[in-house]
Amino acid sequence: MNKYELALVLNAKVEDEVRLAALEKAKGYITRYDGVITDVEEWGKKRLAYEIQKMHEGYYYFIHFEAGPTCPVELESHMHIMDNVLRYLIVNTTDEPVIEKPEAGQDEEATAEEPAEEKAPVE
Repeated sequence: MNKYELALVLNAKVEDEVRLAALEKAKGYITRYDGVITDVEEWGKKRLAYEIQKMHEGYYYFIHFEAGPTCPVELESHMHIMDNVLRYLIVNTTDEPVIEKPEAGQDEEATAEEPAEEKAPVE
């Protein structure tokens, strides 16, 4: 199972019950497609960076979940048509192995497994 994060911005002009129902509906879609919700962060009402549908504020939620690779595709198809959802973004947060890159200024030869040859000082 992969780890994902759903960033959800909901309409701030609707009643609390309607907003919470939209949040529960989004969480229901995750569990319907075999996802397991691990954490829900509510950031509350925030000012939007730009106007969306003549609105300047929205409620921000971040839902962390684990699911198979088909769940985000299905979730996205439902988020697209949900009422009161201004914006959404699903991000894969599964840890990937870190590949070390040579630091700037090092020669490619110096990063090889063999030790680099020492150079004699120039006089």
